[in-house]
Amino acid sequence: MIQSKGLRVVGLSVLLALSGTVSAAQEILNASYDVSRELFAVINPKFQEHWQKTHGSVITVQQSHAGSSAQAASILQGLKADVVTFNQSTDIDVLHEKGNHVSPDWRKKFANNSSPFYSTTAFLVRKGNPKGIKDWDDLARSDVKLVFPNPKTSGNARYTYLAAWIYAKDKFKADDAKSRDFVSKVLGNVVVFDTGGRGATTSFVERELGDVLLTFESEVNLIRKQYGEDKYDIVVPKISVLAEFPVAVVEKVTKEKGTEQAATEYLNYLYFEDAQRVLADFFYRVHNPKVKAEYAAQFPELKLVAVEDVFGSWNKVNAEHFGTGGILDQLLRQAKK
Repeated sequence: MIQSKGLRVVGLSVLLALSGTVSAAQEILNASYDVSRELFAVINPKFQEHWQKTHGSVITVQQSHAGSSAQAASILQGLKADVVTFNQSTDIDVLHEKGNHVSPDWRKKFANNSSPFYSTTAFLVRKGNPKGIKDWDDLARSDVKLVFPNPKTSGNARYTYLAAWIYAKDKFKADDAKSRDFVSKVLGNVVVFDTGGRGATTSFVERELGDVLLTFESEVNLIRKQYGEDKYDIVVPKISVLAEFPVAVVEKVTKEKGTEQAATEYLNYLYFEDAQRVLADFFYRVHNPKVKAEYAAQFPELKLVAVEDVFGSWNKVNAEHFGTGGILDQLLRQAKK
């Protein structure tokens, strides 16, 4: 009887599948940057609901979080991520260059250079701003201590480091010696270089290290909201870096798993109005005109500068600044003297 019942169930499943009324459930994995856990915890159920309505089937979205560069390395070592939502484009470039995991033209696969949202570097200070932090200049003062992740391991921190350079080049009219000296002083004021944004937040909030936490504007707002608006203030500098958050389908994985459609639709969903509104709720700057207008009041105006416009390609930046013995290493040695 058990066997016959099992046969009847299998037969019914086959008939339903052939009739088109049932679709096989799918599962995809999103490998994302370190501080995006809460964001995708909200977006993923919305996407699952969208998928259910449009496809009549269930989809599961799993998450993996770490520093953007660490995630790229994990994928190259075998992590079966269907999509990546990173905070630095070179970490996606690496997936093409070292393993042909993504298309060479991945930037053209989705709108806005495959960046559904963007941010910039801002400062979180303790309530009342006791050190009087107003702009980048204050971060080079000898009485100010800073916290941000290690630019060697964190895309977040690379943006912070390059934002300091952007300010210096603007202030000193591209005088390289003065710019190097300024950035070296900023680096010298860092009390701890954590490996990722989450660790830096812990150092600043729970360990109470430093006077200023430098991280994405989205993150400083969320930290203040989570840990208490009565404990922290936010400073947005007048000039900072344009930090794009690029996405890509990991085609080498999706072809193997048969998840190309699901992965592509997942990333497309990030451009939908509903998803853009969630992103704005998490203090990310977005492209959708309607949502952008709705949330304009929460984003101070500032001059955003693209990395490529100042330093050239990201490959050039990585080689010159972040490679072994590069400018970052030189400035760190200078800061210790």
